[in-house]
Amino acid sequence: MLLGLHHEDFWTGFGVTTPGPATDSDIPDYLRSLGIPGLADIHVHFLPEPMLQKVWAYFDLATANYGAAWPITYRFDEATRLAVLRGFGVRSIPALTYPHKPGMARWLNEWNADFARRVPDSVHCGTLYPEPDVAEYVAAALSSGARLFKMHVQVGRFAPDDDQLDSAWEQLAEAGVPVVIHAGSAPLPGEFTGSERIARVLHKHPKLALVVAHAGMPEYHEFADLVERYDNVRLDTTMVATDFTERFAPLPDAYVARLGALGDRVVLGSDYPNIPYPYAHQLAALARLDLGDDWMRNVLWHNGARLLRS
Repeated sequence: MLLGLHHEDFWTGFGVTTPGPATDSDIPDYLRSLGIPGLADIHVHFLPEPMLQKVWAYFDLATANYGAAWPITYRFDEATRLAVLRGFGVRSIPALTYPHKPGMARWLNEWNADFARRVPDSVHCGTLYPEPDVAEYVAAALSSGARLFKMHVQVGRFAPDDDQLDSAWEQLAEAGVPVVIHAGSAPLPGEFTGSERIARVLHKHPKLALVVAHAGMPEYHEFADLVERYDNVRLDTTMVATDFTERFAPLPDAYVARLGALGDRVVLGSDYPNIPYPYAHQLAALARLDLGDDWMRNVLWHNGARLLRS
């Protein structure tokens, strides 16, 4: 059995797959071998420094919080983290931020706007939270050029189908601006995680461009159902099929072939810098799914570049 797939369930009709990079230094040569100009990684975090230090402190307690260690591989200053990503070939750099309580989203959006001004190759990002002024500050962020938003249901401990979000969802749907949303129940379930509430959001706002972070792990098939039902919903690959997540959220039977069939609706995500393994391992983990080089080209570059309008 490989990654939760029985051999007889695995369809190998996707063509030859070039082995993924063994180390980070191998990434540029690997991309050249695929014939793509870089990586369109949609799930990258840059945060205000005090917030980043608190996030890293939380991961330092991962053994207590998650039952397993979660070392931060890229615990560097901002300039170094940017340089490392550029060295990998990431061409447009998101700064996904997310609030965990009311009153944070507006100032995070202000920080995002400043990050976009001082980092020319960044993706201007925004975030949102169910609160009375959400429509106002989402409109302001869109007006200032935000083209990618982030929402984290488990960390924020809120319902994505909260009525307060309706106007903001509608604005984002009309603008065609994608929202990376962590709604799956891994690594920890929450009161509002799972696919059911996301399905209700999409029923009300069917044009919404949602990108399901971590492919919705562990509710992989349930979120894939939504991708098939709604034209603007996608999955991101963040931590998918890595040795780390296969221990607690293994890919289920028949899912790899389903990912192959959804190839134009799957985008690269990494969770850089907050990953407990080298960046190259994410690329190698996707390559070992053996879905073919065309699938890898689309996932690593073409799909995300189109979404980010890179």
